[in-house]
Amino acid sequence: MATTTATAAGAGTAAQRVTVGRTFLAMMAREVRVLRKNFISTFVRVLVQPVLFVFVFAYVLPKLGSGGFGGAAGAETFSTILVPGLVGSSIIMQGVMAVVFPLMMELSWQKSITDRALAPIPVPLLAVQKIAAAGFQALLAGLLVFPAVLFIHADGQAPQITVANWPLLIGVLVAGSLLSSAGGLLMGTLMNPQKVQILFGLVLMPMSMLGCVYYPWAALENVRWLQIATLINPMVYVNEGLRAALTPDVGHMSFWVYGPVILIGTVLLVWASARTFTKRVLT
Repeated sequence: MATTTATAAGAGTAAQRVTVGRTFLAMMAREVRVLRKNFISTFVRVLVQPVLFVFVFAYVLPKLGSGGFGGAAGAETFSTILVPGLVGSSIIMQGVMAVVFPLMMELSWQKSITDRALAPIPVPLLAVQKIAAAGFQALLAGLLVFPAVLFIHADGQAPQITVANWPLLIGVLVAGSLLSSAGGLLMGTLMNPQKVQILFGLVLMPMSMLGCVYYPWAALENVRWLQIATLINPMVYVNEGLRAALTPDVGHMSFWVYGPVILIGTVLLVWASARTFTKRVLT
């Protein structure tokens, strides 16, 4: 009798795991279908700002005789500096927005988050699903921006890209995408939905301007206090990781600095955002 009961319990647990797995995959498939349906609007939203920056800094200014970066980057063209910076900033921005905006609607007047919580998966796993879906969009944003920043430039201003370590590049892209989406979920569950505009003015804009997008972190050595202050910005580590993978000849952080921060930061943000999301949904 005991053996029969144990067997039944084991079968029930296995069936529950299968149900959870299928539900998770079904929710991810839904996100992909929605993204495919809205691909044009997503494409335009992702590309407009990076393309404008590249057009001005890598095409217009060199035409006016203001090309080149100089300073710590030596003779590197400015477009070389921009490639990893704009790819990284696009990943961070899209990762945050891809989770914050839907979450604001689900937590406010639509209250559709209640329906999601009724799915046969634990609520923390629902948070992980939202992080994975937004992370996928962030990764896609980085891949969409890359050709634009690679090919838009003035004559003689082509970026000097050398991918000597593909595992590093893939690892930074994937981990950076999850880092941004987990951070977006954490902010979305901590913020009042009516004050989401503060996110852009007080968080995302300073992150972008001081995130080593338009200059390498090493170039701030003459402004030491700012170089130290920017270390609280997660975008710095993603951009420096991409700089190490794409433009290794440009000064960048050591892997033992940006690598652990990205990996540990991603784990901590996933854990923290899952806790705050669960608390927000269940209260």
